[in-house]
Amino acid sequence: MTTSLHQLRPGADPAPDHFDRRLVAPMVLGAILNPINSSMIAVALVPIGAALGAAPAQTAWLVSGLYLATAIGQPVVGRLVDLYGARRLFLAGAVLIGVGGLVGALAPSIGVLVLSRVLLGLGTCAGYPAAMTLIRGEADRTGQDSPATILTVLAVSTQTVAVIGPTLGGFLIGVGGWRATFTVNVPLALACLVLGALYLPRGASSGRTRLGDALRAIDPLGIVLFVATLVTLLLFLTHLRADLWLPVLSVAAGAGLTWWELRAPAPFLDLRLLGGNLPLLATYARSLLAAITSYALLYGFTQWLEEGRGLSPQIAGLVLLPVFAAGIVVSSITGRSPRIRGKLLVGGLAQVALAVVLLFVDAQSALWFLLAVAVLAGIPQGLNNLANQNAVYHQADPARLGSSAGLMRTFFYLGAITASATNGIVFRDGAGTAGMHELALVMLAASVLFAVLTVADRSLRRVAA
Repeated sequence: MTTSLHQLRPGADPAPDHFDRRLVAPMVLGAILNPINSSMIAVALVPIGAALGAAPAQTAWLVSGLYLATAIGQPVVGRLVDLYGARRLFLAGAVLIGVGGLVGALAPSIGVLVLSRVLLGLGTCAGYPAAMTLIRGEADRTGQDSPATILTVLAVSTQTVAVIGPTLGGFLIGVGGWRATFTVNVPLALACLVLGALYLPRGASSGRTRLGDALRAIDPLGIVLFVATLVTLLLFLTHLRADLWLPVLSVAAGAGLTWWELRAPAPFLDLRLLGGNLPLLATYARSLLAAITSYALLYGFTQWLEEGRGLSPQIAGLVLLPVFAAGIVVSSITGRSPRIRGKLLVGGLAQVALAVVLLFVDAQSALWFLLAVAVLAGIPQGLNNLANQNAVYHQADPARLGSSAGLMRTFFYLGAITASATNGIVFRDGAGTAGMHELALVMLAASVLFAVLTVADRSLRRVAA
C-alpha cells in the first residue's frame, strides 16, 4: 500500500509513482530568495544613502551588483547543478546567502555593502536551476511528467514575493533599521540548509572526482570568456557609458567564447546543441522581450505616476498592486493548462494593448483609468513568465536543464537591465508624460516582436504534447 504524504519521514523513501512533495518547500524557498532580495532593496536605498553618506549613483550599485551577479551566475551555477546535482549547489548557495547577509548586516561602507549584494546574488543563483532540475528528476524517477501544479507554484511564488518584498522591507526597516533587510537572509539561509539537508536527494557521485576531470567537465576557460562577455555588456547597458571600449571588449570576448566553445571537448555552452534547438533560442528571446516590457512598466510607470501624474509614493504603490494581484490570479487559473502557445499569444497581445493604452495617459488621467492599466499589465505578467518557464522545461536537453534554466534567467535580466537603461534615456529630463510616451513606444516595439516571434514559432504547438 502506498505511503501517504503526511506519513513520510525525512529519511523515508518517497512514493514511487508520485511527485515527492517534500521537495516543494526547499524548491520554493530557494527560488524566491533572489526576487525577495531584488524587491526589498527598493525601500532601503534612501536610508542606506543617508546612513553611509552615499550618493544615489553609489546606492544604485546595490541594485546593479545583484543583477550583474545573478545574470552571470545563473547559467554557471546551473551547469554545476547539471554536473554535480541540485543538493550540493543548493546547500553551497545557502551558505553563501548566509555569509552575504552577515556581511551586509555588519558593513561599514557602501563598498562592502555592494560586495554583500554580489554575494547574495551569487548565492541565490542555485535556487531556480536546482528547482527545475529537481522537477525533471522527479519526472524521471516516477516515470511520468511532473504535475503542472508544481511549475505553477514555482512561478506564482516568485510573483507573490514581488508583491510582499517592498512591504516586508519596509516592515524590517521599521523594526530593525535598513540592516535588517540584510540580516533576514541569515535565518532564511539556515532554513534552506535544514530543508535541503533533510529532503533534497543525494546525487549518485561518490564525491571523489579528480580535480583535472572536474575542471575539464566545467570548462573554466569557457566560463571566464562568458563572464567577460556579460560583465562588459551589462556594465555598458547598466550605465550607458560613452566609453566605446566596453562594447568592443564584449564583442571581442563573445567572439573568443564562440571560437572556444565550438572546439572545447566539454563546452560550458554547447553552441552546437543550442544552435540546433531553435525553439529554445526563441524562448530565450521571448523572455528578454517580455522582461523589457514588464520592467519598463515597473520602473518607468512608477516614476511617471509620482512625477508626471503627481501621486504620492504610497498611492503610486497602491496603483501598482493590481499588476501583481492580477498576475497571480491569471497564473493560478491557467497554470494547469498545457497550452503554452495560447498563453504566449494572449500574453503578447495583452502587452501590445498595454503599450498602446500607455500612449494615452497624461497628467489628468483618472485614477480608475490608471488602475485599469495596472490590471491589464497583470495579464501578461501572469501568462508570459509561466509559459516561458514551462517551455524551457520541455525544450531543453534534460542533461542540461539546470544551465538552460539559468540561461533563460540571464536573458530575463538582460531585458530588465535594458529596460532600466531605456528609462534613464527617456526620463533624462524627469519622468514627464512625453518621456512616458517614448517609453510606451519602446514597449510597443518589444511587444510586437514578442507576438510575431510567438506566431512564427510553430514548435510551440508540440511543446506540451
